[in-house]
Amino acid sequence: MVTKRSLRWSEGVCVLEGPDLIDAALVAGVEFEGVFVANDATTKFQSLVDRLEDAGVRVFALEPGVIEKIADATTPQPILGSVRMPMATLSEISPVGTVIVLHAVRDPGNVGTVIRSADASGATVVILTGHSVDPFNPKTLRATAGSIFHLPVVVCESLEEAMTWFHRDGAPSYATVVRGGENLDEIALPANHLFLLGTEAEGLSESEVALATHGVTIPMSGKAESLNVSIAAALTLFAGQRARHLIR
Repeated sequence: MVTKRSLRWSEGVCVLEGPDLIDAALVAGVEFEGVFVANDATTKFQSLVDRLEDAGVRVFALEPGVIEKIADATTPQPILGSVRMPMATLSEISPVGTVIVLHAVRDPGNVGTVIRSADASGATVVILTGHSVDPFNPKTLRATAGSIFHLPVVVCESLEEAMTWFHRDGAPSYATVVRGGENLDEIALPANHLFLLGTEAEGLSESEVALATHGVTIPMSGKAESLNVSIAAALTLFAGQRARHLIR
């Protein structure tokens, strides 16, 4: 069972914990290596097991206590799946619609939530750059609630590479800054645009902001210093959705 980042990426396989993620992967047509069920829980998941077997997925029964030793969660659900990671590259994607880049965002819950919001808002792709968390980390996967199987997620070490890829057709990009940027509520977003976000703790450096064509600030009326990155991302993503719908 592949649980470490280096092994995940060398083998191209990740672990799904719980029936919801396994079901989402099955519906999305992701390639399974196998599914593992605690033998005292087979009846509980019989319907899912039947669907998996009908799809040609191998299902293995495990003795009690085995899943607890290999799962990431403290109190794991008694069913795990091993699947081929749905990896994407920038060369496979056109820089259109709403693109979101997360730079050096390390919290798996935040990244998973952003992927879920990107899916819900109809974004084109989520790009992770710098030392961002692995999107196929078990905690990140759980936070996506299956959305990682619905849109491309690209891991790109270089922020410059991601920005150059997007700018090739002349579309604008917007780096989020706490203050001093254009008001998100007032800008007229074109159909194709990119939002760049850093962590709420450190944000983006001046040189990183300079890679975008604009700085953008989310207006706040209260006294909070900043927003959680997953909340800020959701606000930008749905601003993008509104813009695309208005242009249609």
